[in-house]
Amino acid sequence: MMTIKTAEYHVSSARVDQCPSSNLPEYAFIGRSNVGKSSLINMLTGNGKLAKTSATPGKTILINHFLINKPAEGKRPSSAADRPWYLVDLPGYGYAKRGKKAQEEFERMISSYILEREQMSVLFLLIDARHEPQKIDLEFIEWLGENGIPFAIVFTKADKISKGRLGGNVQHYMSELSKQWEELPPYFVTSSETRMGREEILQYIGDVNAMLQQNTAGE
Repeated sequence: MMTIKTAEYHVSSARVDQCPSSNLPEYAFIGRSNVGKSSLINMLTGNGKLAKTSATPGKTILINHFLINKPAEGKRPSSAADRPWYLVDLPGYGYAKRGKKAQEEFERMISSYILEREQMSVLFLLIDARHEPQKIDLEFIEWLGENGIPFAIVFTKADKISKGRLGGNVQHYMSELSKQWEELPPYFVTSSETRMGREEILQYIGDVNAMLQQNTAGE
């Protein structure tokens, strides 16, 4: 399984052309404001202070790159599991208190990263497991499909509701998607409090990294 040995903040960018010049794979995380993105990132990396959490929604206003498994100087990774990669924290969408102009600028920033950033291997879309399917999320998923973006769904805050309601909400969501999707995207159920879903997400990232390394070796 993928093991995160080190995780450190690398850079924040206001535009996609300011993002790191690198061939490392990137795994980006996005969701509506206050979906628990920073808490999830901290849980995945095992660093409670890596991504800043806030009681105020909409605090992430830049594209934040965190370097995972930075190799020691002069050393090359021995396997795909040790390969360095970037975890990318994208601004949340749908924050009503932003002005129209500011919201449009955020949407441009987000869409340009998602559509233009060749290094992005998977986009993880965070959904609050406590709620019924929301129109804004379904429309975003539809947009991802129309543009052929590889993505996975991450249901957050699983510890905040009962197991029965959790299972029902997840099933409802996937049933809603099945009306338009022949093949459903992979999904994960998580809790930043209990670390639920951590191993599954890291395993998925490790598998994609191994596949990318294989493809590169075969070229």
